[in-house]
Amino acid sequence: MSNNESKSEALLKKLGPGLITGAADDDPSGIATYSQAGAQFGFNMLWTVLFTYPLMVGIQIVSARIGRVSGNGLAANIRKHYPVGLLYFIVGLLLIANTINIAADIAAMGESLRLLIGGHAHFYALSFGLLSLILQIFIPYTRYVRVLKWLTLALLAYVATVFAVHTPWMQVFKVTLLPHMSWKSEYMTTVVAIFGTTISPYLFFWQASQEVEDQRINPKAKPLIVAPDQASANFNRIKVDTYIGMGFSNMVAFFIILTTAVTLNAHGITDIQSSAQAAEALRPIAGEFTFWLFSAGIIGTGLLAVPVLAGSAAYAMAETFKWKGSLELEPKRAKRFYSIIAISTLIGVALCFTPIDPIKALYWSAVLNGVISVPIMALMMLMAVRPEIMGQFTITKKLKALGWLATLMMTLAVTAMIFTAGLS
Repeated sequence: MSNNESKSEALLKKLGPGLITGAADDDPSGIATYSQAGAQFGFNMLWTVLFTYPLMVGIQIVSARIGRVSGNGLAANIRKHYPVGLLYFIVGLLLIANTINIAADIAAMGESLRLLIGGHAHFYALSFGLLSLILQIFIPYTRYVRVLKWLTLALLAYVATVFAVHTPWMQVFKVTLLPHMSWKSEYMTTVVAIFGTTISPYLFFWQASQEVEDQRINPKAKPLIVAPDQASANFNRIKVDTYIGMGFSNMVAFFIILTTAVTLNAHGITDIQSSAQAAEALRPIAGEFTFWLFSAGIIGTGLLAVPVLAGSAAYAMAETFKWKGSLELEPKRAKRFYSIIAISTLIGVALCFTPIDPIKALYWSAVLNGVISVPIMALMMLMAVRPEIMGQFTITKKLKALGWLATLMMTLAVTAMIFTAGLS
């Protein structure tokens, strides 16, 4: 084995919770939000992706450290150290937002497959929902996580699409660094939607829980609060994993906004309600190849994101009510944990068959995520400096500053949205 091969294998081993978390952030609902941003505002929304990257890295490292140091997920730590009413409120909102997201993602996957091969979108949505549920229930975590890693490659479709169309790169760079900002209500709401779909509560809960999951399945690993000698290697792994995972996520988001800006916005198509609609609108403008790449990417990212959405809700519920909860456990040993996965997924599928339009609810679920992220992020930052939770591994001044900056920026974005909405 060459030295380069051994380095590549070592890097791949470091990639896990952070990579999957970042990739799951670009789910079909996120694609819809980014597509709407690019179609409506062109290049003037590209700055948001660069701006959110360091903030996203900071807050996700905080969530990962809380899980790895304490040996407990976010909900378990909130239950131990804060009022139970606060926990129920946060987890309840998480469950609602995740279920809406699941519905929108499954609907988008069904519609995308219909666009590609014909047939009935509702049948495909049902099939995707059941497939995701079966994989989560019957494949152990150690094997399933490998499947999720490979599914992250689906996101490369959105990098490829922009090179299949003409792109004025000099103008892109100029507007990205010097965008035309606006205080109009629709602009600020879109900014909050991007922030909300990029820095989402379910990502905090998922990455913390996956750190706990990885620690549990390794017989030599222990919570760092009781095994401080393992801290250096794990903090380095978390840092590399999160920087790469969030970088991958934001790069893809950048290219989705860019693709829709140079195609849809440039041709006067500014109202996009779903990722599948974005794919269909691309067809006459950018050609069949771009259309196929965009549509196939929606299906791949949905297969990656639905387990993360359902799983993060299940982990939060299990920790809240002290249930056994692990994707590594057989269903009969964690019935209530898997029941949350099943219920949230099946309700998501059922919403696709009702008059309720999950796609329209989707945009506002991204806004809701942005709003509820603020108290959750503040709570995480408070937990990360408590010695009774973190022991000697309370976060550094640099990470503390980055985490609070992310919280402040999200707060300002939400405040600006509410203020401008009141003026309109």
